Amino acid sequence: MSIFSSALIILVAIEFFYIMYLETFATHSETTSRVFKMPINELKLKNVTVLFKNQGIYNGLIGLGLLYSVFFSSNSLEISRLLLCYIILVAIYGSLTSNKKIIITQGGLAILALITTFL
Repeated sequence: MSIFSSALIILVAIEFFYIMYLETFATHSETTSRVFKMPINELKLKNVTVLFKNQGIYNGLIGLGLLYSVFFSSNSLEISRLLLCYIILVAIYGSLTSNKKIIITQGGLAILALITTFL
């Protein structure tokens, strides 16, 4: 895998760690409210908090998987592509069901990273 592809995949991982931070550790923050376009009083609801924290852990583990694929895996290309495809498919679903911009904000960097793995 090229250094450029690896760098983009690492940036995608960082993006997912940031999403994990917002959802798991800064659940009731102004930034989380702005990013997810939800009022803070809704973010403070127990059920919403539990759901956000759970989703945050998923996002963090995707980030760890991406880092593993770059630094430790003997099948780095295959694992990276699999995780990037997963991210892109979830972003497509989110853009169809929630907010059209998700395909760019959550999937854009992953799309670029996936493309570079084929070059």
